[in-house]
Amino acid sequence: MSQTDDAAQAASARLVVRTVAVDETEPLIPRADPRHPLVWMRRGEGIVGLGETVRIETTGPNRVEDAAAAWTALAGLAEIDDRVGLPGTGLVAFGAFAFADESAATSVLIVPELVMGRRDGRAWVTRITLDTGDTATDASAADHAEGAGEVALPEPAPKRQVPRVAFTPGSVTPEAYEAAVAEAVRRIDAGQLEKVVLARQLVGELHEDAGLRATINRLAEDYPDTWVFAVDGLIGASPETLVRVDHGTVSARVLAGTASRGAGEASDRARAIALAGSEKDLAEHALAVQSAVKRLVPHTARLDTSPEPFTLQLPNLWHLATDLKGTLGDGSSSLDLVQAVHPTAAVAGTPRRIALPVIAELEGFDRGRYAGPVGWIDGDGDGEWAIALRCAQVDADGTVTAYAGCGIVHDSVPHDELAETVMKFRPIVEAFGG
Repeated sequence: MSQTDDAAQAASARLVVRTVAVDETEPLIPRADPRHPLVWMRRGEGIVGLGETVRIETTGPNRVEDAAAAWTALAGLAEIDDRVGLPGTGLVAFGAFAFADESAATSVLIVPELVMGRRDGRAWVTRITLDTGDTATDASAADHAEGAGEVALPEPAPKRQVPRVAFTPGSVTPEAYEAAVAEAVRRIDAGQLEKVVLARQLVGELHEDAGLRATINRLAEDYPDTWVFAVDGLIGASPETLVRVDHGTVSARVLAGTASRGAGEASDRARAIALAGSEKDLAEHALAVQSAVKRLVPHTARLDTSPEPFTLQLPNLWHLATDLKGTLGDGSSSLDLVQAVHPTAAVAGTPRRIALPVIAELEGFDRGRYAGPVGWIDGDGDGEWAIALRCAQVDADGTVTAYAGCGIVHDSVPHDELAETVMKFRPIVEAFGG
């Protein structure tokens, strides 16, 4: 059976969904499954999933479109009783999509059995069960779901040390990365394209048996203003919102242009000011914003952008950022907009049709889900999606592959771009005890 057939079969399932308010779900991350965590958190709020009721898998150029169609069908058949009515309640699926059309990595939407969440000081539990057609079984499942608020939540795991992973360069050595950057600059100077994003890998081995909760918790503690995520072995802390849809409003945050933090207050402020005035970084940022606006405008009745880029402070970096906010004009779901905007110039390049084959040629590896969309969608099509940055893929055999990339423009310096990847690796390396 093809994966398209699998997605169609998954979409024909009938789900029974019950969300009820509870007194508290904190702490959320320590309640996650240690080996198959499903997490979406920011500033201490978000959702954590346990178990797997339905899994939708897609691949290829139509992976997002196929997943969106399967999700629409699945949600249309679901019986949903949502007594809380906040973003992340009711029927939800966690998702992660491959970056490239030709990637060997599978794209997934995972519907958990149990979702625990908190937002705006309110907490809830959602239970999602399959309607099997067996009256007695379904009645029992419905009673179980009905009493979700009374069922004891999983106990939070005791705090542990983060598992230690020793990372080494992947298939592309630092020297080879600098050579790839130099070649990209040569092509840009020759007028073949304006910008291309080139990434590299670090690879390590996870030997701990305690799972990933401590690593995810470390990311959430160290980078509270990012989207901290875990979906099907992809974990990370992304500062970049690809798209968010909530009751007809759409928003996004575009990042491009980076500087390291300073050692002291004066040095730090000086670096932020220098970044805000850097012609190279401003030009790179403008390309990324233009790309996002161009692809969102056809779906919006109105779309506003920040008057000018602002400097976004993270614990280890400064970024140039622009926020977009608007009103949907065509009823698109969050996955429809993911399909429209991915991949952005911030992670691919400009023009996109030229940058993508250049990435495939010069990087020399499959990005998998790195720089792809990661997030969640609900039964109405609303959801939050980030770009999978500052992340690593943890495979079933314990292999951990971390990724970091830089936007290359005409005045990029290979050594400086390599140094920037080192800064961008820091969150995930430190989260694994490095």
